[in-house]
Amino acid sequence: MNREWISISDMMSGLMLVFLFIAISFMVKVEAEKQEVIDIAIEYRDTKANINEALYEEFENDLENWNATITQDNSMVFSSEQVLFEVSESKINPAFKAILKEFFSRYIKILTQEKYKDEILELRVEGHTSDTWENATSKEEIYLKNMQLSQERAYEVLSYCYSLDEDVIKSNRPWLEKYFRANGMAFSKLKELEKSRRVEFTIVMKSEDSVYKILK
Repeated sequence: MNREWISISDMMSGLMLVFLFIAISFMVKVEAEKQEVIDIAIEYRDTKANINEALYEEFENDLENWNATITQDNSMVFSSEQVLFEVSESKINPAFKAILKEFFSRYIKILTQEKYKDEILELRVEGHTSDTWENATSKEEIYLKNMQLSQERAYEVLSYCYSLDEDVIKSNRPWLEKYFRANGMAFSKLKELEKSRRVEFTIVMKSEDSVYKILK
């Protein structure tokens, strides 16, 4: 009887040790994942802040003349409706071409620095429109027309920037081919009317994407 009791007691003690080991292993894993998220988040915050500082240092004196802004998320936003395109057209106005020519090579020179270029997952040029369309007969038509227009505008800007005959652009075309994308946004991120028709250059960081993957 005593031997049976000792055997059961030993077995229970063994199981307790197994469960304790599993619990400790799980806690260690959770803590490691938590620290990984923290480390990535810190890296993302610092790189984002450094890029923002670099963008302001390079472009602060040009923003007013270009009718442009730099957001906290490091988007470069061009929102002069009269400068960008003609109404309902995707052909870039000469005035906006002049701005893009002055802007884009300096922009790429910043982003392709060694401390930034490997941290960038995607560089997007986004076309944004209003939520109206003259003579449209339905909401569906308004959406589809604006989606087509915003995509065409984004593509035209990407094509013009990619094709610039500048040394920094030509030497970084392989990088642009890998990361530079055109997105038509229509009115998915609608702002007040005078700022809804705009072009944005947006940076997606690898560290940002890594945090999302871990959280999933």
